[in-house]
This record gives sequence, C-alpha cells and structure tokens, in this order.
Amino acid sequence: MKWFTSITVLLLMAILGIAVASERADPPAPEGLRAGAGSFSQTLEAPPIAGVTEKRGRMERNYPEQPPVIPHAIRDYQVDQRHNRCLDCHSREAAPGAGAPMVSITHFMDRNKQVLAAVSPDRYFCTQCHVVQTDAEPLVENRFRTVDQVLHDLVREGRQ
Repeated sequence: MKWFTSITVLLLMAILGIAVASERADPPAPEGLRAGAGSFSQTLEAPPIAGVTEKRGRMERNYPEQPPVIPHAIRDYQVDQRHNRCLDCHSREAAPGAGAPMVSITHFMDRNKQVLAAVSPDRYFCTQCHVVQTDAEPLVENRFRTVDQVLHDLVREGRQ
C-alpha cells in the first residue's frame, strides 16, 4: 500500500510539472515556407488565395504528356457523376462552336486502350490531372528546365 501511495504522488507531481511547463513554454513553430511562422500556440491568418492568371490561350507545357493547365476560372463548376460542366465546352460536339480545344482522344480510352464512344469514367473528373493556372508567386526557387532547354544546352556544349 505504501508503494501505491508513493507512485500516485510521483505521477501527480509529474502531471503537475508538465502542465506548468507547457503553460510557460511557447516554442517557436518550425520554419516553413510561409514567412513569420509564429509559435505553436498561435493561429496565423492564411495567405490570400491566388487569383486566376490573366494569361489567355494555351500555355506551354514543360514535358511530354503533361496535362494542360486550365486557363480560366472553374469555381462553382459542377463536376459529379451526373454532369461535367467542362464537357459543355470541351466535348467533341461542343468544342468547335465554343472555340475550346476538344478533350484529347486519350480521354475516350479505357485502361485497356479500348476506344469508347464517350469520355472514359477514368478520365471524367478533369481536376484529377488538370489544375487552374494561377498568379501565385512560387514559394521556393524553381530550377526546373524543359526538355528543350536541356537539349539546347547539350547541343551548345557539343555533347549531342
């Protein structure tokens, strides 16, 4: 019984010590990508959501098979099992009249490469691959080089 009381007192002291220490300590949050990380107990305001870019038309792709970005706002577009608003302009029938590019023929193939009459269920939810191009500033330096840039540098160095 004596050991039980001793252990109980020690546990209570440890819990009290942790509670007092946690009230006093407000360690700084780890440095992240956002400036002014604050501390663990602070809740900072989120940065504003980036706007859709003002650029219009098709944007350059950086590598083969890169899904094209969406050059317009799609907020509140209905894309669910019953309706896909993207196809209102980008379907085979609507694209010529809307002046929009038709979805790629690959979107009409199932996973076994069988061509279907309609957009494949695997490719129906556009934002799985396609994102809206925004005017957001990069959080880190981007040193990505396109295939054309790499090949150009190789030719210039005489290694091709």
